[in-house]
Amino acid sequence: MIYGLVLVAMLVFSFIKGYSFTKVTLHASSKLHDTMFRNILNSPMSFFDTTPTGRMVNRFSKDQDEVDTMLPFNMENFLQFSLMVTYTIVTISAVFPPLLIAITLLGAIFTLILYLFKEMSDNNSNHFLLFNCGTRWLSFWLDFLSASVTLLVALFVVLSSPDTISPAMKGLALSYTIQLTGMLQYVVRLSTELEAKFLSVERLQEYIEGCVSEAPRRVKDALIPEGWPHKGAISFKDYTMRYRANTPIVLDGLQLNIQPREKLGIVGRTGSGKSSLGVALFRLVEPAAGTIFIDGVDTSAIGLEDLRSKLSVIPQDPVLFIGTVRYNLDPFNNYSDEDIWSALDKTFMKHTISSLPEKLQSEVVENGENFSVGERQLMCMARALLRNSKIILLDEATASIDSETDSLIQHTIRDAFQDCTMLTIAHRINTVLESDRILVMDAGRVVECDSPEVLMQRPDSQFAALLTAANTVNT
Repeated sequence: MIYGLVLVAMLVFSFIKGYSFTKVTLHASSKLHDTMFRNILNSPMSFFDTTPTGRMVNRFSKDQDEVDTMLPFNMENFLQFSLMVTYTIVTISAVFPPLLIAITLLGAIFTLILYLFKEMSDNNSNHFLLFNCGTRWLSFWLDFLSASVTLLVALFVVLSSPDTISPAMKGLALSYTIQLTGMLQYVVRLSTELEAKFLSVERLQEYIEGCVSEAPRRVKDALIPEGWPHKGAISFKDYTMRYRANTPIVLDGLQLNIQPREKLGIVGRTGSGKSSLGVALFRLVEPAAGTIFIDGVDTSAIGLEDLRSKLSVIPQDPVLFIGTVRYNLDPFNNYSDEDIWSALDKTFMKHTISSLPEKLQSEVVENGENFSVGERQLMCMARALLRNSKIILLDEATASIDSETDSLIQHTIRDAFQDCTMLTIAHRINTVLESDRILVMDAGRVVECDSPEVLMQRPDSQFAALLTAANTVNT
């Protein structure tokens, strides 16, 4: 009866210990993953510009797998054998106290070896071959020391007087000594493997603690008028921007006023700063100097969510997500089916979507590969139409669409976005000829800003030169 109760108690204790260990390690692993994921999502664009994608993927795959699987396994073995060593030493001390001298000496030698291998691991942890060589070196010397200590203890037991210690106790001490040397060897090996596995935790901590976060999503005391922005007026006041510290300036003291509901075409040669205007408007990079006002509100004084939720962008590379057509157009279910069909009709996608078997509930594969590039771009335009933002940025949005469809879309965009301020970064000069004004950029500065008719009549106009060059290439 007593043995049964003891057995049940041991089983219950083992279950509680295993459950607690699993719960703690899973919680720690999940917290590391979630914290790193959240910090990376909140990182500025400069982090993604300087960090290879493969390195980030490696953190979430190999390193996270080490933390999830191998690290708990090594830690459990290390703790288990450390406790066994502790209990063995206590037993030996109670049975044969003089043996503590040999154990102390043995512990000092093992500590020295552990320190030496730790130095080797720190210096060579990134070189797998050297890591294996160090392991073989450690294994040989641990075996040698274990055999030496066993020999010394055996001689000590044999040569000691039988009157002081009974032969049974000598045999018990010798058997525990043989077990102790093997377990000490295994503990040292496990400790080095455990430390090696913790390199993955260090890499995760590098992203958790080293990532610089973007500006806050919301600013508590920001003064934002209700329904802002009402008109869509944009003012750049002595705005200067560089993508990262110690890099060249891409927008240099920009002074520009964009009127409400104005259609502004932005042109310039490669590297002139056209796309940087969109980066500045969405605060993907913080300004080095100056600021941007939208309807009189300083955009650098409000939260990023408050700013970006009021702007819409139709990017150069269309972005679609895995899900349905409706989810891609209205992920938060803010609009009715009638509104969605109306937006699709204005972007010439109504016939394409209505011909699908499940219409708005039709599946969109990864990156929208089951649609052509032009159709993906049109769906992005429909998405912008639905949001009905006061400010629309078209970043070379019609670069992947044929000229005939582009011509129709230009007129449709003017009708659909007639109450919006629209900034069009031109890939083809002809796409912005119907704009109210043309902004010509060069080296991050405003070179010209006037109506297309006025700029084309100037003999020294850079816009006229760009238009002539484009027409020459087309012919």
